[in-house]
Amino acid sequence: MSFFESLTKRSKLKAAIKQTTEARGSEGIKADQLFNKVYHDYAEVVADEPLVAEALYNWGFALLHQARTKSGETAANLYQDAIAKFSFCLTIEPAYLGAAIDGGVAYMELARVKAVEANDALYESATSYFKKANAIQAGSASYNLACIYGLRNDKEGCLTALEISKGKGSLPVSADILADPDMAGVKDQDWFIDFMASLNQKPQVPILTSPAVSEAVEGAPLTEIIEEASASEETEVAVKDDNAVAEQDAAVNEKAEVAGEAVKS
Repeated sequence: MSFFESLTKRSKLKAAIKQTTEARGSEGIKADQLFNKVYHDYAEVVADEPLVAEALYNWGFALLHQARTKSGETAANLYQDAIAKFSFCLTIEPAYLGAAIDGGVAYMELARVKAVEANDALYESATSYFKKANAIQAGSASYNLACIYGLRNDKEGCLTALEISKGKGSLPVSADILADPDMAGVKDQDWFIDFMASLNQKPQVPILTSPAVSEAVEGAPLTEIIEEASASEETEVAVKDDNAVAEQDAAVNEKAEVAGEAVKS
């Protein structure tokens, strides 16, 4: 492929991505027409090797969002098509994070459309995609895994995934977690309530104290501790000052003695 052809495909890909955004904001027949148009454009981009992974991801991304506007078999078919695009993308570029995360999301949403149990193979496939995403970027899909574990009422798995997501800064805001239907089965359990409460706790800032305060008797009033510490510090300063004066006096006396000896000589 020539350099000019590569630029042309890049331009077509950008236009298709822009039209995907427009399609997502549309409804009904107009949305379907726009989605079908971008699918044709993505297919043209994929016709040659350069930009294939990016085109496949965005193609799958468009299919995923169109599926959300449908129901039943129509939605299921679109989800399956999206999954195929994400899978192909990961085959070409195994470290494509977006394809790993959205592939798992597509499997989860397909599972909901088909109304399968939480231990169904579709959720297992979603779990596999999310673990792949975490391998690419640690914690990036830990909350998604927590949702699957929450559906299964797996306390240990859910809490561990939530803690990892919290530590990696990928945790949604509290309101979104509480409103998440995947957490409906666990949100009234004590461990989950404790975890949510921990999100609102501000970290305690340690108070730096002098040695005098550190050695103060536990349980003593704070004002008393501060006064003792201040008195201790003042005493230390006074002792240092006294020592300095004593040293200066000794030096003067020594000089006087030397001078006296000189006069005698």
